[in-house]
Amino acid sequence: MSVVVQEALPLEDLGEVPTASSWCRRWAQRRPSWRHTSDGGFDPRHYEVDVLDEATAKRFVIEHHYSASYPSASRRLGLYSRLPGEPRQLCGVAVFGVPAGARVLTSTLPDLEPNRQALVCSRFVLLDECPGNSESWFLARCFDELLAAGVLGVLSFADPVPRRDAGGKLTAVGHVGTIYKATNSVYTGRATARTIRLLPDGTVLHDRAAQKVRRQEQGHRYVEEKLISLGAPVPRAGCDPAVWLHEALEAVGARLLRHRGAHRYVFRLGRNRRERERIRLGRPEVRPAPVLPDRETQPLHDS
Repeated sequence: MSVVVQEALPLEDLGEVPTASSWCRRWAQRRPSWRHTSDGGFDPRHYEVDVLDEATAKRFVIEHHYSASYPSASRRLGLYSRLPGEPRQLCGVAVFGVPAGARVLTSTLPDLEPNRQALVCSRFVLLDECPGNSESWFLARCFDELLAAGVLGVLSFADPVPRRDAGGKLTAVGHVGTIYKATNSVYTGRATARTIRLLPDGTVLHDRAAQKVRRQEQGHRYVEEKLISLGAPVPRAGCDPAVWLHEALEAVGARLLRHRGAHRYVFRLGRNRRERERIRLGRPEVRPAPVLPDRETQPLHDS
């Protein structure tokens, strides 16, 4: 009997994607709103896509994305509105990069070079004012830009697991990647199931972030300051970072939640169908594609 082993996808690389229904999620100051695709209203003459610098993309994502975090990025594209009589305004950002483990890409696009020919879409954020149907146009323009830069494959992950903060407020509704299903992607199943650690504000403390604290690696101060802002004690001089982290997680009331794995979608880029189909997939297509988010489960207290 053969055993299929899936690589683990770092959850910090999960992008913000449209919802499981015909309602499109929008963001402003990390608060969600909704647009229905039937509302229409999108006029491509009033929008354009441009390359973004790191600082602009990071500022926009941290200000508006629910995670308030920014991933490692190699390419950043912005959606700008050019409405009559108004200045050009940044109203959407797409971030593409490489996850912590290159196998996330190579196992699915085995013939493409990670970080050059293959990337992961790690953030996809549109503001309130973007009308329905903005996503597909923006995504298509992003792929045009990536293809011109030599990118031939993109992985996008939809996180189907709902999450709440300590007060019971829903912070992640669970997504299945409806827009990806409608834009020539191939659904190849789920990434590996895992247990994630939820903080009181509903965000996830990723394994990599915890490792930075234990080993005092670059970026550990940011993680420590966040935990302190949530009620953790300030580290004592000379204390063991691993011991402090354990005590800090207990102090803030971190919880464990079983995650069944994100849904994986693959885009093969090319000028025509023949070029796209020449790109070999390392995973078979899975049918049917998901329709509903996962059922909500009750977190456990961390130990």
